[in-house]
Amino acid sequence: MPTILSQLRTTFQNAIRNTLNTDADPLLVPATQEKFGDYQCNAAMVLAKQLKLKPREVAEKIVGSVRTEGWIDRLEIAGPGFINIFLSPQWVESYLRSVVNDPRLGIEPKSSPETVVVDYSGPNIAKEMHVGHLRSTIIGDAVSRVLEFLGDKVIRQNHLGDWGTQFGMLIAYLKSHPGGSADESLSDLEQFYRQAKKRFDEDAEFQNQARQMVVKLQSGDPDVILVWKSIVQATRSHFQPIYQRLQVLLTQEHERGESFYNPMLRSVVDDLKQRGLAVESEGAIGVFVDGPDKPPLIIEKSGGGFLYGTTDLAAIRYRVNELQANRIIYFTDSRQSQHFSQVFRVAKQAGWAERVSLEHAPFGTILGKDNKPFKTRSGDTVKLKDLLDEAEERAYPLVAEKNPDLPETHKREVAQAVGIGAVKYSDLSKDRTSDYVFDWDQALALNGNSAPYLQYAHARICAIFRKAQTSGASSAQALHLQSPQEIKLAKHLLRLGEALDQVARELKPHFLCSYLYDLATSFSHFYEHCPVLKSEEPTRSSRLVLCHLTAKTLALGLDLLGIQHPEQM
Repeated sequence: MPTILSQLRTTFQNAIRNTLNTDADPLLVPATQEKFGDYQCNAAMVLAKQLKLKPREVAEKIVGSVRTEGWIDRLEIAGPGFINIFLSPQWVESYLRSVVNDPRLGIEPKSSPETVVVDYSGPNIAKEMHVGHLRSTIIGDAVSRVLEFLGDKVIRQNHLGDWGTQFGMLIAYLKSHPGGSADESLSDLEQFYRQAKKRFDEDAEFQNQARQMVVKLQSGDPDVILVWKSIVQATRSHFQPIYQRLQVLLTQEHERGESFYNPMLRSVVDDLKQRGLAVESEGAIGVFVDGPDKPPLIIEKSGGGFLYGTTDLAAIRYRVNELQANRIIYFTDSRQSQHFSQVFRVAKQAGWAERVSLEHAPFGTILGKDNKPFKTRSGDTVKLKDLLDEAEERAYPLVAEKNPDLPETHKREVAQAVGIGAVKYSDLSKDRTSDYVFDWDQALALNGNSAPYLQYAHARICAIFRKAQTSGASSAQALHLQSPQEIKLAKHLLRLGEALDQVARELKPHFLCSYLYDLATSFSHFYEHCPVLKSEEPTRSSRLVLCHLTAKTLALGLDLLGIQHPEQM
C-alpha cells in the first residue's frame, strides 16, 4: 500500500491539474502541530505568482476540487493560503485494522526495484578497527537494511585496503620476525603495524627487502601470497566479531578488497587513454577532470603503479557491468568528497556509468566533550572493540537496577543489547553530514532520544501483554479510536513508510530515529492518559490492538537500524 503522503500527493496533483490546468507539485509536508492538521499543502503560495491570483483564491480552487473519498475528514485554509489536511479517524482506524497481522505493516515493496551497490565499512588490513570506522559501518548497514526492506536488490561491498606497497613492508617484517606464524604475530595488529613501519623508516636494508616483497606479491609468488592471505585472515578474525556484536550484516562474501580490482587497473588506464581523457602530466598519467589549470585525478604514478582513484574507477566498471548496478552508494567521511566527485565525473565522461546513479554519502566526525576528535585520555585513537566493551559494562548497572530479578546470563544479554544499541543509536540519530559530540550519559539515558528509551518503550508493551496473559492483539476488529491520545498515536503509526522513504532518498537514518522517538513519546502520552488493562471491554481490547501495533512498529524500526529490542529490561 502506498504511503499516506504519496496517496495525498496523487489526490492533490489531480485536483491542481483539473482546476488550474498545471502539473505543479502540491508541496505536501507533515504538519508540525496538531492545530495545523495532519499534513499541509503549500502549493497555493507558489502557484499564485504564476497564475497572478491571490494565494487564498488558489487554495479555495484546490480545496473545491479535492476528492476526499471518506479518508480525508476535512480541509481548512489557513493564513494567506496554506491548506491544512485532517485525516478521518474512522479511516485511520480501518487502515490499522487491515495491517495488524501484516509483518510489513502495510508497506509494500516498490513496484520497480533497483539493484543498489552499497560500499561501506572498509577496515584497514593489519590494523584494528577504531572509532573512526563506526559511522561508515553502521550508517551503511542501516541504509542497506531500509533499501532492502523497500524492495531493492542490495549488494553490500566491503572495500578492504588489502593491497599496495605497505604489504611488502608487512610481509618482510613478518618473515624476519623470530618464531613467527602470522596468527601469533598479529595478536595485536596495531603494534605489529607500528613496529613494521618504524623499521621501514629507519632501516634501508629492510626497505629494500620490503620493495622486493611487493614485486613478489604482485607477481603471485606462492610463499608471499600465503603470508599475505594469513595477514588478511588474521585481520578478518578481529573485525568480523565486531560486525557480529554490532549486528552488522557484512560477511566475507561481501569483501571486495583492492586486490580484487588489481588485475583490472591496467585496462582502466588504457581505456581512458584511448578515449582521450587520460594524458601524461609530469611523468604521471592523469585525467584533468576539473580543467587544465586544476590538479588532475592521477591514475598512474610516474614510476608506474596505480592509485586509489584507479581502483575506484575499476570498481565502478565492475559494479556496473558485472553487478548490473542502477545505483552505487559510498559511505565515507567527508574528507573524501572531492576525490569521489572527481572519480564519478571521470566514470561518467568515460561512458562507464551513463544511466547509473553514483552517490557519495559523506559523514562528519565523532567528537569528545572537548569538541575535538574522540580520543582516549592518553590521546590515542579509541579502538572500536574497547568502545563496545565499555558500552556493555556501563549498560549492565542500568539493566540490573531496572530488573534485578533477571537471571545473571539474561542481564548480560540485555546489557549487551542496550549498550551496543546505545552506541549505534547515538550515532544514527544524528544528521549524517554533521559532526557530533559522543556523550555516555545521553547515549544511555532512559529518557530523551536514545536507544534505551525506545527499547524500554518496547519492553514496557511486552510487559503489558505478559500481564494480560496474551501474546498479541486479540482481534483487529476490536480497534476503535476514541480519545485524542489514541487518535494521535494511531495517526503516527501510519507514517513509518514516509520515514523509510526519506531514509532511502536522502541516505540519512536519523529520519527513522526521529520517527521512532516521536512514536515512543506518543505511546507514553497514550499510556499515561489511557488505561489499558484496567479498562472495561471493549475499550481494553481496542487499546491492546493499539499497543500491539506500536510494539510491532518499534521492533521493525529498530530492526532496520540494526538495534536489538529485548522483551525485558
